[in-house]
Amino acid sequence: MTVPTDPSRRLAPVARLAPAKVNLTLAVLGVRPDGFHELHSVMVPTGVVDWLSVAALPPGGADTLHVEGFDAGPVADNLALRALRTARQAARDAGFGPDAPPPLAVRLEKRIPVAAGLGGGSSDAAAALDAALEAWGVTLDATTRHAIAAGLGSDVPFFLAGGPALAEGRGERLTPLPWLRGAADWPDRPGLLLVTPAVALSTPAVFRAWDAGARAGGGAARLASAHLADELRRGALNSEMLLTRASVLAAANDLAPAAAAVEPALVPFKRALLRLLARPVGVSGSGPTHWALYASRAEADEAAARLRAAVASGELVAPGPRPPFIEATVITAPAPESQP
Repeated sequence: MTVPTDPSRRLAPVARLAPAKVNLTLAVLGVRPDGFHELHSVMVPTGVVDWLSVAALPPGGADTLHVEGFDAGPVADNLALRALRTARQAARDAGFGPDAPPPLAVRLEKRIPVAAGLGGGSSDAAAALDAALEAWGVTLDATTRHAIAAGLGSDVPFFLAGGPALAEGRGERLTPLPWLRGAADWPDRPGLLLVTPAVALSTPAVFRAWDAGARAGGGAARLASAHLADELRRGALNSEMLLTRASVLAAANDLAPAAAAVEPALVPFKRALLRLLARPVGVSGSGPTHWALYASRAEADEAAARLRAAVASGELVAPGPRPPFIEATVITAPAPESQP
């Protein structure tokens, strides 16, 4: 661990991009003895991001948080602030010194919908953890960083991984995965369309619905998830091949029936999306975000424009008090030389 003599004198804020994630597959294998659910999920980061920065404050005060964009809920409950508290304790334990690392002012621009199955809060926590350690000049070993992240939430470790990964356990056990063959030559491929109706779904409520029997049988999601992870691991997929598997992947989310049980309006909403897009539509995480794959970002942009027009005309009716969040983006991945 390295520590500057006076981290409170850092002049420039430390900034991080906090990406949304999409679950291309999500299999729920059962309930663990600790009450969490055993998962098998291929997760990918996207180009939809929150922007987070931290700046040192004078010693003796408290961390602060200023949020713009989507309402992130009560400040006291924000995972980014919790990440700062946990990181500060880890810095002390690692020998920071007799004084605590100085407080930080956090600025967060929320561009990822909240409670949407996109992991925005978890991504913010990972970004805050990483930015705080840099602002304080503290270097923690990978095991400690992972333990801190896992303690903050099941999805948080994924956002420290920096690319596609297989998530197992309750989501904290990660195996980084290579991305598609040739994807580096086509930075806008594949395209990804995200559609999030303005209804917040509680992840615990969705898992309770799964526990109560709102689930699909047969283990298809588990098979699809294992197959996708294996193909990515072997470098056997390119963009075109991924698109041919879109219908299988769109059906490979064991939480989709539970999300629909918690919010029944998602059923006609998805039917309308299927009709308007004429392609497979999946659900990310515990919902309510729906996703569709395209050959390019440009095609996803065209689809987003059609959906916005359908919302404006009343052809697409979405649950919730506001129009849905509709965004065309891409799946992001590390540069080829940094891939596993």
